Amino acid sequence: MNAAVGSAEASTTCPYCGVGCGVLAKPGNEVSVRGDPDHPANHGRLCSKGSALGETLNLDGRLLHPEIAGRRADWDTALDTVAGRFQQTIAEHGPDSVAFYISGQLLTEDYYVANKLMKGFIGSANIDTNSRLCMASSVAGHRRAFGEDIVPGVYEDFDEADLIVLTGSNAAWCHPILYQRLLAARKARGTRIVVIDPRRTATADECDLHLALAPGADVLLFNGLLAHLARAGALDRHYIAESTTGLDQALALAAANAPSVEHVAQGCGLAPADVRFFFELFSVTERVVTVYSQGVNQSAHGTDKVNAIINCHLATGRIGRPGMGPFSVTGQPNAMGGREVGGLANQLAAHMHFDNGADVDRVARFWNAPEIATRAGLKAVDMFRAVGDRRIKALWIMGTNPAVSMPDAGRVRAALKACDFVVVSDVTRTDTTRFADVLLPVAAWGEKDGMVTNSERRLSRQRPFLVMPGEVRPDWRIICDVAARMGFGNAFGFAGPAAIFREHAALSAFENKGERLFDLGALADIPDADYETFEPRRWPARDERKAGRLLGDGRFPTPDGRARFIAVRQEGVALAVSAAHPLMLNTGRLRDQWHTMTRTGAVPRLMANAPEPMLDLNPLDAEAHGLAEGDLAHLSTRYGSARARVRITDAQRPGQAFLPMHWSGHFAANAGAGALATPITDPHSGQPELKNVPLRIVREEIAWAGVLITRRNLRPTGFVHWSRSAVTGGWVYELAGTETPDQGILLARGLLATPDRLVEYRDRKGLTYRAAAVDENGALAEALMVAPKGQLPARDWLLSLLGSRAQLTLTDRQALLSGRAPAAVPSAGRIVCSCFNVGVNQLADAVSAGCRSLEAIGRELGAGTNCGSCRSEIRTIIGAGLAAG
Repeated sequence: MNAAVGSAEASTTCPYCGVGCGVLAKPGNEVSVRGDPDHPANHGRLCSKGSALGETLNLDGRLLHPEIAGRRADWDTALDTVAGRFQQTIAEHGPDSVAFYISGQLLTEDYYVANKLMKGFIGSANIDTNSRLCMASSVAGHRRAFGEDIVPGVYEDFDEADLIVLTGSNAAWCHPILYQRLLAARKARGTRIVVIDPRRTATADECDLHLALAPGADVLLFNGLLAHLARAGALDRHYIAESTTGLDQALALAAANAPSVEHVAQGCGLAPADVRFFFELFSVTERVVTVYSQGVNQSAHGTDKVNAIINCHLATGRIGRPGMGPFSVTGQPNAMGGREVGGLANQLAAHMHFDNGADVDRVARFWNAPEIATRAGLKAVDMFRAVGDRRIKALWIMGTNPAVSMPDAGRVRAALKACDFVVVSDVTRTDTTRFADVLLPVAAWGEKDGMVTNSERRLSRQRPFLVMPGEVRPDWRIICDVAARMGFGNAFGFAGPAAIFREHAALSAFENKGERLFDLGALADIPDADYETFEPRRWPARDERKAGRLLGDGRFPTPDGRARFIAVRQEGVALAVSAAHPLMLNTGRLRDQWHTMTRTGAVPRLMANAPEPMLDLNPLDAEAHGLAEGDLAHLSTRYGSARARVRITDAQRPGQAFLPMHWSGHFAANAGAGALATPITDPHSGQPELKNVPLRIVREEIAWAGVLITRRNLRPTGFVHWSRSAVTGGWVYELAGTETPDQGILLARGLLATPDRLVEYRDRKGLTYRAAAVDENGALAEALMVAPKGQLPARDWLLSLLGSRAQLTLTDRQALLSGRAPAAVPSAGRIVCSCFNVGVNQLADAVSAGCRSLEAIGRELGAGTNCGSCRSEIRTIIGAGLAAG
């Protein structure tokens, strides 16, 4: 681990989702992490990922030195190369021939200087962010309705609402700290919960009503709600008259689109009684918060879905007041900060826009940038299309992995391979860094220094408590150094992140007389010392008072001060199923993983709950396709293919499949959801459709299976399928082949690294092979088992030997090749509670011993008492135990 800045406990912010939890990190031999009890976003709680942050900080796999063409280089040479190639490309082909693709992992100060360099001084708006895949539809919907990208609510609304509608949001897994806050309110004051999601997720486990609507039918449902509100006399006519415009058009289209409850129910695939109950509950409950996330945003019609939701809140005047309003929750720690600085290709900084000439002039004068871009640039999907057809000839990727995460990922990889010049700034090697002509090592969490903004507009500090290792540098410093080498040094002579933040705050207030609600003017002169001790606060910050809810006064940042109802109608899905592709594929997050697993994938307890890529299928679809639990399936869409094992669950609607988004080429042979996803985008937001793509699924005829348990970090080749999972002391590789076992053995034998210390067994028919190697101290170094499908022995004992690194006894050595312990070894089983490392077998034993409730399990084992994201699975285990008697 890299050295500590100091020994004191540091106050910082979690680098995962948009909840923005406060973290207290104490350096030592191992960094200890706990939730900050004084941070208003989480009050001391952390989810499973946040709790394991201290386990992500080792230097294994870190990029520590610049590289050019795969060879180590010094910083001056690397920066000169980047600046020179960008200058040459611009001189020969113009400013639109270059682009930046950046990330919600950047801090606000990093984001700000990247945006300033590209839009202000290079003179192109070809800078976009992976937040385009996350919340761009919310941004577009907010602008259409409110005139500005405003999230009106605050987290206290979760405490004060009487009804919370969660739509397209598996908050129990993706935003568990907020979800636990919601459940606490439910317990304290009876808050009702409605979950709208095609899947029965962990979030739906504790709700009053789950509407498992047909994929993509959100607009129909909320148009039906708007029409019902009018029929029921639930519209706030005074608010509508004083604060809005456009209701008649929106209501007319909604009524035509959704003329009755029965019509809505049929179109959404729901029971009429459930739809009616939801409509009536919304009608009679004043304090309603509608929380929405990627299930709404990640759609070719995501912006219309957002506005259909907002329309219902405007129609009832339920916005910006305690316990009510539409609430977009973001997926990345600084997605909101990126929106503030104009990190999206169609935005200027500080909530200003290219479609307003006065805004362009204002930013140009503030930056003293006469060559500022005057029109929007290419959004993410179009940007990589332009890379592919050679319109963009130089590309800088910062802190993200588009070779895996972008839709139509195969085409993206081909574009990166063909691009004249690719720069990648990152913490570790990824599928994307393989395409880098210049690779730049940047600061990681624990080393970063700057600001982030969470989903409720709250600014918090990320503070460094570790020294940057090797030759690592912060993103803002690298960007400013390149800017200086390109001749723009006067505009990028920042002494540190505090100076950048002051300029960002000053720009937000520049010539802003209330037209834009985003205003950090009170912080424009913040001294360095106050920046260092900055306490979390929300914007706007025109004065020293902390901001709370917005838009509650009925005035909006539009020319006439009124909100806009947006008339929307239900459209069909972007692509329909067919005989060739009869299932509809959905993608999303797992509770313990993050993006493409570059941070979480090396943490054993975060891999233990879902150690390999699995495709969830309804039992009817599994039967129709001849698939059994654990079968390996070949998945294909019109864009690409992947493989994953099958998990059969009635949580999936018939006709649908679900594949997690996380697996990259570093963790599986070919299991990436991006390779299957469609690049079709929303016409307003440019956000791609990641939730609905027609899928074909075929069972792979597997002849043999294998498992390699080793200390080494490998990337196997020559297998039809492999995946790997971190375990204590090393890695477990799941292997499979379609050839005869003999051929599989020959391939597999090449995996073993220590043939001089190898013991092996092969049966006379050649169908089974086992081998093990010990190190110089007599401890297990690795073990390999190959067998016909379904005949591999358990590996718990071997994993315990690998983790302990204990010297093997003679009895151990004699038992080694069987894979079975010489004496019974207790097994926790697959980990269910990652926070306390509690396995399925421990839970089952506790149920058998009399723990018959979540509370009893919590008292006995601790499971379910921290972030709560395992509660649904624990409840299932309790139910199974009770059913078994």
